[in-house]
Amino acid sequence: MPGPGDRGGKKERPRDAKGTLRRIVQYLTAYRWQVALFLVCACLSNVGNLLGPRFAGKAIGLAEKGYQLGPGHVDMDAVARYALLMLACYGVGSVMNFLVNIGMMRVGRRVARKLRQDVFDKLMALPVGFFDRHQAGDIISRVSYDVDVVCTSLSTDVIHILTSTVTVAGSFVMMCVISPPLVLCMAATIPASILFTRHMGKRTRPLYAKRSAAYGEMNGFAEEMFTGQRTILAYAQEGRVCGDFSRVNRAAAEAYREADGLGMTTGPTVGMISNFGLAAIGTGGAVLYMLGVVGLEQISSFVLYSRKFSGPINEISNIINEIFSALAASERVFRLLDQPEEVKDVYGAVERRDGSGHVKAEGVSFGYVPGRTVLHHLDFEAKPGQTIAIVGPTGAGKTTIINLLMRFYDPDQGCIYVDGTENRAYTMDSLRRGYAMVLQDTWVFRGTIFDNIAYGKEGATMDEVVRAAKAARIHGYIMRLPQGYHTVIGEDGGSISKGQKQLLTIARAMLYDTDMLILDEATSNVDTATERQVQKAIRSLMAGKTCFVIAHRLSTIQNADHILVVEHGDVVEQGTHRSLMEQKGAYYQMYASQFG
Repeated sequence: MPGPGDRGGKKERPRDAKGTLRRIVQYLTAYRWQVALFLVCACLSNVGNLLGPRFAGKAIGLAEKGYQLGPGHVDMDAVARYALLMLACYGVGSVMNFLVNIGMMRVGRRVARKLRQDVFDKLMALPVGFFDRHQAGDIISRVSYDVDVVCTSLSTDVIHILTSTVTVAGSFVMMCVISPPLVLCMAATIPASILFTRHMGKRTRPLYAKRSAAYGEMNGFAEEMFTGQRTILAYAQEGRVCGDFSRVNRAAAEAYREADGLGMTTGPTVGMISNFGLAAIGTGGAVLYMLGVVGLEQISSFVLYSRKFSGPINEISNIINEIFSALAASERVFRLLDQPEEVKDVYGAVERRDGSGHVKAEGVSFGYVPGRTVLHHLDFEAKPGQTIAIVGPTGAGKTTIINLLMRFYDPDQGCIYVDGTENRAYTMDSLRRGYAMVLQDTWVFRGTIFDNIAYGKEGATMDEVVRAAKAARIHGYIMRLPQGYHTVIGEDGGSISKGQKQLLTIARAMLYDTDMLILDEATSNVDTATERQVQKAIRSLMAGKTCFVIAHRLSTIQNADHILVVEHGDVVEQGTHRSLMEQKGAYYQMYASQFG
C-alpha cells in the first residue's frame, strides 16, 4: 500500500484548452464594456508607440540632409519638434498603458472573486462522497492557488497578448511601408519564431498541468500532517514525516522545474532568432544604402520598428507559458465546477413539516464503491419517540446507517421511510432539518461561544442559548471564560478540550428543536463524572424524540427501546437489552467482554 510519500505519481493532462479558454472568456463578459474600453486604450497606447519611431526617423532624415548640404544647414527647430512629438507619443502611450494595467488588474480580481465564490458554492452543493474521495488540501489548492494563477493571467497576460498583437501587426505594416526590400531580409525569422513558439507550447502545456496537480498533492499531504500533528509527536514520527514531505516537495519542485525550465527557454530562443533578423536587416540595410535605395531615415525607422516587431514576439512567447499554466489551473477549477451536485430533490418533492419521527427501513443495501456492498438488506422500524441503539464492532456499518438516514447517500436497493413517506420524496433541506446530531467528531468554528451554540437555530436568543448550555452542563465553564458567551474561540476550538467541544455540540443539539435525534458516541470525550451529568441532560433532550444512538459503551444504551446488533453490514440480532441477553448471542458476548 503506498505511503504518503508516494503521492507524486499521479499526473494530470490538459483535456480541452479551447473549451477552458471559452469558459474564462464567459467570466469576462460581465465586464465586457470595461474590457472593451481598456482595449481601446491599449490600441491608443500602441498607436503612440508606433508613431514614435516614425518621428525619430524624420529627425534623423533632417539631420542627414542638413549635413549633406553642409555645416549649419540642419533645421534644429524641426529636429526638436520631431523629438518633442516622439516624446509626446511615448508619454501618451505610457499613461494609457498604466491605465490599462490598473484597470485589468481590478477586472482580474473581480473575476477571481466571482470564480472563487462559484467554487465555494459548488463545494457546498457537492455530495459527501466527493469529500471522501478528495484530499482537503487539494481542494483548498484549487480554491486559492489555482484561482490566483487564473487571476494573475487575466490581470496581465490577456492585455499583453492583445497589445503585443497590435504592436506586431502595426510594426509589420510600417516596415512594409518604409522598405519592402528590408522586410525580405527578416522574412525568414518570422515563421521560424512562430513555428518554434507553437512547438514549445505543445511541449510545455502538459507540464504545467502536471505542476498544478503536484502542488495540489503537496498541499493535501501538508494538510493531513498538520491535522495529525499531535499523533505525529506522540509516536515520535517527525523525522519520517519530514522525509515523506521532502519526497512530495521534491516531486512538486521537479514538476515546477520541468515546466518552467522548458518554458524559460522559449523567450531567449525567440530572442536569438530575432537577433539573427536584426543582423540581416543591418547587413541588407548597409547594402541598400550604398546602392542608394534607402536612406538613413528609412534604415533607422526600420530598425526601431523591427525591434518593436520582435520584442512583442519575445513577450508573447514568454506570456504563452504563463497562459498555459493558467489554462492548466483553470481546467482543475472547472473540473471541480463540473462535478455532479448532490441530487437534492426529486420532481414533486414536498416539504416535511411537523412529522412524528416514524422511521422504517425495508431491504436497504448500500456500498460506497460499486460492487462492494457495506450494508445488506437492512430492515428495522423506529416508532415515534423510541430510542434505537446501533451497536457492533468497528467497521460493521453503524455510521453508514446514519449516513443513509441523513441522505448523505441514497440506498442502492430498498427504501427508507419517514412518517410513512420515502425519504427521497421530501426536500433534502426539510428532511435534514428534522434531525439534530451530536457526533463523536466534534466541529466548532472560529466565532463566539454564543455563535457556536446557536449555529443551528436562526434568531436564537441569549436566554435560549444559556438554557441549552446549562442543560449540557457547560454553562459554568463558559462563565469562567474571559468574556463568557462572547468569548471568541479559534478554528477547531483552539485551546478548548475535546470534552468541552463535545459539550458545546450537545448544547447546540439541545437548542435545535427537532423530532429526530442522532447521537454518535456523544459522550466519548467526557470524563465519567461528567458523563453521568450529561446523560441526564441527553435523556431530557431525547424525551419525545425518535433517537438513533451509536454506542460502544453498552451501559449507555441498556434502556433503549430497540437495539440493532450489526456485524459486517448485516443486522445479526434485534431486540431489547433483556431479550438480547437472554439469547446469549453476539450482543451477550459484547456485553460480557465489557462487564465480565
